Amino acid sequence: MKILVFVLAYNAEKTVKSVLGRIPAALGRHQTTVLLIDDASKDRTAAKALEFKEENDGFPFDLIILSNPINQGYGGNVKLGMYHALKNGFDIICLLHADGQYAPEELPELIQPILDGEADVVFGSRMMEGFSALKGGMPLYKFVGNKILTWIENKLLGC
Repeated sequence: MKILVFVLAYNAEKTVKSVLGRIPAALGRHQTTVLLIDDASKDRTAAKALEFKEENDGFPFDLIILSNPINQGYGGNVKLGMYHALKNGFDIICLLHADGQYAPEELPELIQPILDGEADVVFGSRMMEGFSALKGGMPLYKFVGNKILTWIENKLLGC
């Protein structure tokens, strides 16, 4: 299986090296590539990613670092990564954020149902386990807003 770990990066100079370093080596059992696209950050995100690449000769994956000259926004950046994945024949695409709010350590568990042929798509949620999203770095206002909107949505849908 060809796996693409697609890292979306925007103004993540403080966390990008840590996130890249936390991608589990266990993914190396497959043909894994890490693609980081810096979405025209105003800080040194791309430079920090390049530093990581230069400092980590033993990084177990191919690491491709691209920079958008003009900010594409979240959706535009996702489109670029998906296009890259389709163009290069990847079987599995793992979306990861460079700000550290999603745990790279969970990737092997998330893709296992796909590898086992039990699922075509797997979504993770940082909101399912109490306050783990806050511990992962989600701002309090986003956490509270997400909880309120989810509650309203569930009431409206009868879920």
